[in-house]
Order: sequence, then structure tokens, then C-alpha cells
Amino acid sequence: MAQVDMPSILLLGLALLGLLSSNSTVTIAMLVLLLLRVMNVHQAFPFLEKYGLTIGVVILTIGVMTPIASGKMPVQTILQSFMHWKSLLAVLIGISVAYLGGRGALLMTNQPNVVAGLLIGTVLGVALFRGVPVGPLIAAGLLSLLIGKG
Repeated sequence: MAQVDMPSILLLGLALLGLLSSNSTVTIAMLVLLLLRVMNVHQAFPFLEKYGLTIGVVILTIGVMTPIASGKMPVQTILQSFMHWKSLLAVLIGISVAYLGGRGALLMTNQPNVVAGLLIGTVLGVALFRGVPVGPLIAAGLLSLLIGKG
């Protein structure tokens, strides 16, 4: 009797959750990982584990900074962000989130036992609540504040 491939079943279940919640980000990510497993391209996993987060953050940063690079957001608009209380609050929250992300990366490195819960929680948040999959770092940063690690 063939052995059941539980990681593939989990990936398939999460892909279905992405489909049911109309979240293409989760669906595509899970199907790509499932395809790598099914095609037995396991050598890709260490690379993705090591560099996937960095590559993802670089792509996310490019997407966020494109309006500046394209000229759609003039320098004057950026400078004015320091003149309004909402914009100043946005700057402070941006700093806080970056700080939490740094703490989170450290926690995930130092305590890999929390990674599974953070990842599953993030995927569920993305699939069910239309979140964005940058949550593991921020979630780990918040966790590090609560448990005093990081």
C-alpha cells in the first residue's frame, strides 16, 4: 500500500482554501510548492527556505516603491508626508512594523518551533481574511514582544 504524502495533502488543502476564499496568492503559492513536490524537485526547497523570504521582500519593496521610480509620486508629496499628522503616524507605524519584522526574523531563526504556527496562521489569515502574506515576520515580531525573545 502506498504511503500518504502528508505535506502534499496539506499543501493541497491550503490551495483549496485559497480557491474557496478566492485568494489567488495562497492558491498560486501552494500549487507551486505542490508542483515542486510532485515533480520531485526537492533541491529547490533549501534554496527557497534560505532566499525565498529575501526575494519576496525585494519584490514587495519594488512594488511599493514603483510609484516613486515611475514619477507618479513626486518628491514633493513624499516631503509633505512629514507635514500632516496622519502621514507622520504612517511613518511611525512603518518604523514600528519594520522593527517588528526584524525581531520576527530573529525569533524565527532562533526558535524554529514557532514557525509552523506562524505560517499556518498567516496562510489562514491570507485565505480567510484577504490578508497579505507578509504576516509571518510581523506576527513573529509581536510574538517576540509577548514572550520576551528575539
